[in-house]
Amino acid sequence: MDLLIPILFAVLGLIFGSFIAAVTVRMPREEDIVLGRSRCMSCGETLKPWQLVPVFSWLIQRGRCAMCGAAVSPRYILIEAAAAAIGVWAALSGAGDLTWSVATAALGWQLLLIALIDAENFWLPDELTLPLIATGLIAAAVIAGGWPIDQIIGAVAGFASLWLLAELYRRVRGRQGLGGGDPILFAGAGAWVGWQGLPSVLLWACAAGFSVVLTLLITRRSVSGADRLPFGTFLAIGLWLTWLYGPIGG
Repeated sequence: MDLLIPILFAVLGLIFGSFIAAVTVRMPREEDIVLGRSRCMSCGETLKPWQLVPVFSWLIQRGRCAMCGAAVSPRYILIEAAAAAIGVWAALSGAGDLTWSVATAALGWQLLLIALIDAENFWLPDELTLPLIATGLIAAAVIAGGWPIDQIIGAVAGFASLWLLAELYRRVRGRQGLGGGDPILFAGAGAWVGWQGLPSVLLWACAAGFSVVLTLLITRRSVSGADRLPFGTFLAIGLWLTWLYGPIGG
């Protein structure tokens, strides 16, 4: 039983990872996510079921399309592996509490999708951020066994704080500093970790952003104020770490 739960969560992670990989491709192209058939990006042929087995199909086909032989991006297998790792992480972090593990896995898979979409497209669609609020409040209510007051306050405070910050920046600088999806994502963070965890989410996000800027300075030696950074991706990292390890200093 000690190994069964992590293995089960890993398998679920592979399945969700395959779906996440498909969404990251289809959503920016406005393609049907649920009913759309998976196709080769090169020849357009519909993939057969045995060609859609997470990780294994890519390995067996040596990273190439079985129909046309075109190279298939390794991003798919990497996303699937990341989702499986999140599942194992969630199972182990629960310390036997299945409810906690399920909630953690659900959060991790949502954040993986959100982080990828924002990192690749600088876009936080409401279809991804609004459900994060709902799942956070549901998870909090189930875990606490009652009304999640701290999380409700956190959702409101998270949205209001970043919205006001974005509006202040726009008025002072005359241009957008944060995307419209960032306040909703921060509201989702509050729905998961409560108002007490919001400062930690922001600190982790800023630390992640600073690490990226520092890397750019080391490798490119120039960073301008016009450079865009996927702040939603950093917020996702901050929320994940705060959920797992609690507020900084708490």
